Amino acid sequence: MAGATSPAAAANLAGKSGVRVVVIGDPGTGKSSLVVALATEQFPENVPKVMPPTRLPADYFPDRVPITIIDTSSSPEQKPKLIAECQAADAVVLTYACDRPATLERLSSFWLPELRRLQLKTPVIVVGCKLDLRDEQQVSLEQVMAPIMQSFREIETCIECSALRQIQVPEVFYYAQKAVLHPTAPLFDQEAQSLKPRCVRALKRIFIICDNDKDGALSDVELNEFQVRCFSAPLQPTEISGVKRVVQEKMPEGVNESGLTLTGFLFLHALFIEKGRLETTWTVLRKFGYDNDIKLRDELIAMPIKRAPDQTLEMTSEVVDFLKGIFNMFDIDNDGALLPAELEDLFSTAPENPWSSDPYKDCAEKNVLGGLSLEGFLSKWALMTLLDPTNSYANLVYVGYPGEFGSAFTVTRKRRVDRKKQQTQRNVFQCYVFGARGSGKTSLLQSFIGRQPSDALPSNSERFATNSVELPDGTRKTLILREIPEGDVRSLLSDRESLAPCDVAVFVYDSCDEYSWQRARDLLVQVATHGENTGYEVPCLIVAAKDDLDQCSQALQESTRVSQDMGIETPIPISVKLRDLNSIFCRIVRAAQQPHLSIPETEAGKTRRQYRQLLNRSLMVVSVGAAAAVVGIAAYRVYAARKNSSS
Repeated sequence: MAGATSPAAAANLAGKSGVRVVVIGDPGTGKSSLVVALATEQFPENVPKVMPPTRLPADYFPDRVPITIIDTSSSPEQKPKLIAECQAADAVVLTYACDRPATLERLSSFWLPELRRLQLKTPVIVVGCKLDLRDEQQVSLEQVMAPIMQSFREIETCIECSALRQIQVPEVFYYAQKAVLHPTAPLFDQEAQSLKPRCVRALKRIFIICDNDKDGALSDVELNEFQVRCFSAPLQPTEISGVKRVVQEKMPEGVNESGLTLTGFLFLHALFIEKGRLETTWTVLRKFGYDNDIKLRDELIAMPIKRAPDQTLEMTSEVVDFLKGIFNMFDIDNDGALLPAELEDLFSTAPENPWSSDPYKDCAEKNVLGGLSLEGFLSKWALMTLLDPTNSYANLVYVGYPGEFGSAFTVTRKRRVDRKKQQTQRNVFQCYVFGARGSGKTSLLQSFIGRQPSDALPSNSERFATNSVELPDGTRKTLILREIPEGDVRSLLSDRESLAPCDVAVFVYDSCDEYSWQRARDLLVQVATHGENTGYEVPCLIVAAKDDLDQCSQALQESTRVSQDMGIETPIPISVKLRDLNSIFCRIVRAAQQPHLSIPETEAGKTRRQYRQLLNRSLMVVSVGAAAAVVGIAAYRVYAARKNSSS
């Protein structure tokens, strides 16, 4: 942990080929003189109002990243250009004059609020120019800047300099470059004086990876391996002893008889950052694949698998076994469920818990204590893999999965091929649930994950429910129900490929409400038409909900007739209130497993099918006639040849 790495190597890991620094501030504060003094190492006699862009060579600073410095004018007519330059900058150097207190006050009253108004995310270096003219009676820089930095956290560093005396001129731009390559904000909370949560989570993951024997401490051998991996140089035994001694003096629990604990590991990084050695922590993070947002770099988790719209990804048995092992490891009380605290601990090495918000937050069955069963745990992973495979893989890696993307997931066969073969090999099925508002869609989803309809908060957005379904033959499949709000159907079907990932669709209506049935019928026709027009036909089922209430005879008769006319199963009556679900989830899975059946046919679809059949028969007649003509001609030629030879 000595941090013995070349700055150039650390900068290279940051992925920056150059740093663009813009210099702004009130007129006469010394902006242009500062730039000239840096480039020429002397004070200019005649300074232009605005310097042209100045480029420092890559070897000017140890990080070996070239810097382009942009001088600006603060005149009102140049404001659009100044704004554009700020928006294009990697860092902003904001100047004031040490001999003019009014320019210092303008930092808080104008410049810093203006940068916030532009919503810039770039670090700001505040620079007091003309240090040689500073009144000795003035308070120190620290006293002056403390309240300003308290209000404007985007300020990375404050420094004073003198272009005339060549005092700390290069340091201004060194700190600007450092703020870009090794930023403080993602790592450290200045107000709380502690590592930020995401930084802690990343360092915890790195610690666990390096703790080869999993004893909760880094031994001298493990520390040395870590040092070589990150900094390409071993530590001497005296250096290791020195590191542990520093930790033990400040934080006794940071070291035990086995070595450096996680607490000690985190303490060391906080110490490096407090001492301004951010490049040490950034080098460690980048060596383990993290970007400036402290997430794994895109190229490490990118999805290399190409697939058609009607193909999905499913977890391999290798990943399922890994997840079962992780589940058991974190089920501390061995009750067969992960309590919220246990689940948080499981994801404590990820940037955040990926299931803390929609659509994953309340999509699976929980026990009375909020515990997630193994089936619910695996179902959530199946849902995340279906919706966002890249995020699913990233979180697998965060929690310790060692394999490549290709070993984590398998690509399903195209649904069109499944339909032709009249069978599917899928283990995860997605069901779109359509219906009018108040028809019972949400109640169906809630019952699937063992909850009361009243447990669901009102929502006009999509809702998911996922669980494992046991079939009559004893096999289990994962079913994902996706509730489509009535108002979203038009936008959904405006996308040609919207039904491609759908294995089966369910149309729910309130069996005591004729309007509810009419809406379900209209939605069924819309979906069936869309499937016929795009080639992404899906098996469909009609569900007559609220069977415990007085039935609307008109809706019952009409729904039965429509289902027969369209060639699908008659409506399935259910009552969530009475918990009489009529094996609905098994029936949904069974429909998905037979992708060639239960596909509704509209009148337009029937007409097209009959036309194709007629056309095919006509072509067959033509082809038979043509074949007969060819045979006739051949026979005539044989006859003519024989006649000629006999004569």
